Amino acid sequence: MKIVKVKNNEELSEKATELFVHALSRLEKPVIGLATGSTPERMYEKLTEKCQAGDVSFKNAVTFNLDEYAGLTAGNPNSYRFYMDEKLFNHVDIQKENTHLPNGLADDLQKECKIFDDSITKEGNLDFLVLGIGLNGHIGFNEPGTSFDSRTHVVELTESTREVNSRFFDSLDKVPTEALTMGLGTIMEAKEIMLLVQGDKKAEILKKVLHGEITEEVPASILQRHPNTTIITDVTL
Repeated sequence: MKIVKVKNNEELSEKATELFVHALSRLEKPVIGLATGSTPERMYEKLTEKCQAGDVSFKNAVTFNLDEYAGLTAGNPNSYRFYMDEKLFNHVDIQKENTHLPNGLADDLQKECKIFDDSITKEGNLDFLVLGIGLNGHIGFNEPGTSFDSRTHVVELTESTREVNSRFFDSLDKVPTEALTMGLGTIMEAKEIMLLVQGDKKAEILKKVLHGEITEEVPASILQRHPNTTIITDVTL
C-alpha cells in the first residue's frame, strides 16, 4: 500500500481529487466506486469545481456507491442517494441513469444485492474505488467478522456504527438498523483503491490496517492484499 501523508483535510481533499481526476481522465468509460460521509465531502466540492470549470467530465462515467440504508427513500436527507445528489451528481455532467446505489426499498433486499453486484461485474468491475474507514475497521458497512469473500449483502448495523451515524439523524432511534453494502470480495476486485483516513482518532485502527494481522475482525486489513491501494491520511503514525 502506498501512503500519502498530508497535513489536514484540505490537503487530503486536494490529493484525493488529483487521483480521482486521473482515473476519470485516463479511461474512456470509467467505472467508479463512491463513498459517503464527512471525509470525502471536500473532495466532491473540488470535483464539482473542476467539472464546472471544464477541467474534467463525468459524462462517460458509471458510478456505484458502496452502500445504502434499508428503508429510506431517495428524498430522505439521510439516504445516501440524497447525499450523492446534493454533494456531487446534481452539480456535474454525469448521466443520472449511470449512477447506481443499492435500492434499500426493494421488496426483496437479498435479490437487490445480487442485482447490484451483478451490475458491477457486468461493467468489468470497478476501475477506481473511494473508501473511508470506521473506528472498528469497517469499510462500507462491512463490520468486523464479515467474510473476506462476501459479495454485496444485507447487514445488520452494529450499535456502535448506529451511534456514530446518529449525528446525521434527529435521534438514534431514527437510524436504520439495516443497510445494503458492497462486500469485501467485490471491493477487492476494484483495480485501484483510494482509502481516505482523517483524524488522529483513526490512528489506532490505521496502524492495525497497515501493520497488523490480516483478519476478518479488522475488515480493512484485507487491503494489505490489494495490489494497487493508496492511503491518503493526516493521521500521525
